[in-house]
Amino acid sequence: MDGCHMSLVTTFRVGSLTCHALDAGRQRLDGGAMFGVVPKPLWERRIPADERNRIPLSLRCLLVEHDDGLVLVDSGVGNKESEKFIAIYAVENSGRDGPSQLEDAIVEAGFRASDIKYIINTHLHFDHAGGNTFVELAGAQPELSFPNAVYVVQERELEFALHTNERTAASYLPANFLPVTAAGRWRLVDGEAELIPGITLLPTPGHVPHHQSVLVSDGGQTACFVGDLIPTAAHISLPWIMGYDLHPLVTLETKRRFLERAEREDWILVLEHEPGPGLGRVVATDKGRRFEPLDTPKG
Repeated sequence: MDGCHMSLVTTFRVGSLTCHALDAGRQRLDGGAMFGVVPKPLWERRIPADERNRIPLSLRCLLVEHDDGLVLVDSGVGNKESEKFIAIYAVENSGRDGPSQLEDAIVEAGFRASDIKYIINTHLHFDHAGGNTFVELAGAQPELSFPNAVYVVQERELEFALHTNERTAASYLPANFLPVTAAGRWRLVDGEAELIPGITLLPTPGHVPHHQSVLVSDGGQTACFVGDLIPTAAHISLPWIMGYDLHPLVTLETKRRFLERAEREDWILVLEHEPGPGLGRVVATDKGRRFEPLDTPKG
């Protein structure tokens, strides 16, 4: 079926920068957890659940062709987890050309994992940083997926990941970040920072205290890889906040400021977990803001 597979790459431009939204697979999470206090009759109209009350979620990453080197934002689930884990989360991300579907998408975009110069993690949860490392065989020691890259995260997020509790431990899996520490490959940032010209790390706390989104700006245009501040288009609505968020009232105020700016500055948003089209803009309506998908070509 290799000759007729669906494209894993959606290409768009931000000024002179070529950007690729990469399809790194799917997972399913509990719909109630994904929508917090929103009643099921409301959220299931937007994203229907399966018989186990799980909803489908994309694992979308972003690849930016930059003069300073290739930049990858987030890395999906990776290939290190057990069959039980894969069944619980209904992970679908098997690779044809590499450890996981993310590597297939990078190849489809015309590159290889070894070409990546910077990998930015919005945060270190398993579905955002799982592909930081990989294993050749089950039970083997994890290796860096991007052997020539610098890995970038908020310094306090890494510290937070290293000191988990009963609530946070299931999301922060050490094999996704300790090998990066051992290899000395982190570039840790503190607060808002421009990594390279036009690539800015924007603190967007709430889901976890040191979550960041990533702004890509050139020629008066901006795209934002939002991460888990607004995981799906349904979460554009201010009170629609994940039960997974550690500080939901912080999320609320972060979203309020973020959406006002995104609308005012006409940002392209890249939504990581939206199961439908994940590229679009925020538009105001008489019923509040909504997500309007871009009409973007494939490949």
